[in-house]
Amino acid sequence: MHGRSAKHMARHILNLCMDPFRTALRSGAGRAPLWLTALAFAAGVIAWIAIRHRSGDGEIAQVAATGFRPTIEHTAPAPGTAPNGMVWIPGGEFSMGAADPAYSEGVVGMHASSDSQPVHRVSVDGFWMDRTEVTNDQFAAFVKATNYVTVAERTPRTEDFPGAPPELLVAGSVVFTPPNHAVPLDNDLQWWAYRKGANWRHPSGAGSEIMGKDNFPVVHVAYEDAAAYAKWAGKRLPTEAEWEFAARGGLTGKLYPWGDELSPGGQQMANIHHGHFPDHDAGSDGFAGIAPVGQFPPNGYGLVDVAGNVWEWVSDWYRPNYSLDVHQDQVADNPAGPPSSYDPDEPGVAKRVQRGGSFLCTNQYCSRYLVGTRGKGEVSTGTNHLGFRCVLVLGSHQQ
Repeated sequence: MHGRSAKHMARHILNLCMDPFRTALRSGAGRAPLWLTALAFAAGVIAWIAIRHRSGDGEIAQVAATGFRPTIEHTAPAPGTAPNGMVWIPGGEFSMGAADPAYSEGVVGMHASSDSQPVHRVSVDGFWMDRTEVTNDQFAAFVKATNYVTVAERTPRTEDFPGAPPELLVAGSVVFTPPNHAVPLDNDLQWWAYRKGANWRHPSGAGSEIMGKDNFPVVHVAYEDAAAYAKWAGKRLPTEAEWEFAARGGLTGKLYPWGDELSPGGQQMANIHHGHFPDHDAGSDGFAGIAPVGQFPPNGYGLVDVAGNVWEWVSDWYRPNYSLDVHQDQVADNPAGPPSSYDPDEPGVAKRVQRGGSFLCTNQYCSRYLVGTRGKGEVSTGTNHLGFRCVLVLGSHQQ
């Protein structure tokens, strides 16, 4: 909280703490007992310190949790032995969405996106979820078994891009290409480029390789690529509600999957962008760019990399105001998202939701490693900071 609002809240709590003291005086006792005076004073001081407390980074380590109510986990045990590489997510009722961090005023990139609001109640059933993002090794097994060709490996067709010069219709994908100097952050084409030959096998373009990177997350996957892998594996992509419930790890209203401090006690918790964006990643978390999966502590459910490293596809169509359709006095039961996509920034372009942020997220530009916030992506476009993980619901049809 800032300025007058913080002072107002502090004054309100102090007044509550002093109420017993005032009551004793009004009762005719003349003055309050010494123990009651001391208690009221101590409670007031503690309240003031709690409100004024700031983290080691100088940020108030407290989420503006308006609308958040406690997470209520289902108590049923996991149904049998965990499938290989998966962890049990118990499901339950929780508050979904994001509120602006209390310290975000005036800090570029740190505001929760408005499409994550209002915070609303959701219930999801239990499910198994991949502990990590799908890796190059796992995706290679799928391709070997099925001869699948990803969208980025296919030559664009003239009928899909009418009027485009034939020499521009080449297979490839979008790659982060940092400039060698500081640039204004008003045009992302200054750090993104379409690279001929870029795909999951060649993440930086023709000539780059993934040899020795079996345990890195697979990237340059379009939505249909991720869905095809999931179907082959007997799984499916998570809904947005399932993903957020799992990513929160049983916590309520926290900024990150592990709590309210980005780096508690100085410990790096996720692979994000450090340094000056977009021209210099200092690698303060141990990695300048993408990292192997599982290099940072897991959340409360045992999931790793649900913040940072690579974005993850979920199955919901993207609409910025979808949560407004959820009645605030009701609980949405296993929501699967809207029936169609709409992005006012690009009407007519079909987009799905992406979650979790990536190694490029930073408070200088995009802070969507905040657990309640959302991303979006055109369904046929992959990038070198976009992957996915799958879920499994035993006894149900995996779509």
